[in-house]
Amino acid sequence: MADETAAEIAQHYSASMDSVNLITAGQPAGMSDDDWTATLQRNKDHLDIMIAKDYWTTENMTPLKNAVK
Repeated sequence: MADETAAEIAQHYSASMDSVNLITAGQPAGMSDDDWTATLQRNKDHLDIMIAKDYWTTENMTPLKNAVK
């Protein structure tokens, strides 16, 4: 297990939820399709990395997993 503190884990989860929220909000007005595709990929890649971490305790990982489907 990694040496993350509870506060660090909470910050990682919050950042992951930022990615989830961005993905589920959909393409912002004025953003090109190419930029949106790249943004989606970056955020899904971030979530894939975060889901694989071994420091999670009782955090609900369902929103993260659903966002990368």
